[in-house]
Amino acid sequence: MSCAPTKNKADYTLYLVTDRTLMTTDTLEQAVSQAIDGGCSIIQLREKDAYSRAFYETACRLRSLTRARNVPLIINDRLDIALACGADGVHLGQKDLPCKAARAILGKDFLIGVSAATVEEAVQAEADGADYLGVGAMHVTATKTNTRPVTPLLLSQIKSAVSIPVVAIGGINEHNIGELQNTGIDGVAVVSAILSQPDIQKAAQLLRQKAEELFHG
Repeated sequence: MSCAPTKNKADYTLYLVTDRTLMTTDTLEQAVSQAIDGGCSIIQLREKDAYSRAFYETACRLRSLTRARNVPLIINDRLDIALACGADGVHLGQKDLPCKAARAILGKDFLIGVSAATVEEAVQAEADGADYLGVGAMHVTATKTNTRPVTPLLLSQIKSAVSIPVVAIGGINEHNIGELQNTGIDGVAVVSAILSQPDIQKAAQLLRQKAEELFHG
C-alpha cells in the first residue's frame, strides 16, 4: 500500500504525465528516471492503450523506481492498477469514476486528483474529497484531443475557489509557462515538454527552475 506521509508532503511544482509514444529514451523507466533527476516531483502513469496486465507490470516497475526516489506515483484512471501496484494515488477525469466513489474505495491515505475545466467542477471535486486538481487545457495539445480550453483568468478563478492544490496542464512548455504567473497555482503538469526532448533531464531542470521562480518565488 502507499505511504500516508506522501500525501501531505506532495510537491506539485513539476508534475510529469507519461506518454510512451513521445519519449526519446528506449524505455519508460529511463525517461522517468531522467525526469526525476531533472526535478519532476510527481509522476503520473498514463497508459490509455495498454492491456491491464501490461499496465500493471509497467506500474510495478515504475513504483519501485519512484519509491526509491521518494516521488509519488499516480495512476491515470485505473483504481485497480493503483491498488494492485501500491501506487500513491489516482487521477480521474470528468468521465471516470466519481471522486466520492473512488475515495470510498481507496480510503483517506490515497492521493486523488481530478481534472477540472470550470469553477463548478473544481468546487465539486474538492467537496467530493479530491486532494488536488489538474486544470486545463491551457493550450492545444496533441497528447489529448478531447480537452476544453482554459484561460489564465479562469485558472486564477478556479484557484481562488478552492483550497486544495491546483496544477495547470495542456501544452505547457518553457516558452509559454510565463503566462501562468500570478495565477496562484501550485505547479504545472507536462508531457512532451519533457519526454520528447533530446535531453530529458535538462528539459526538466529548465522547467523546474522556471516553475519555482513563477509559483514559489
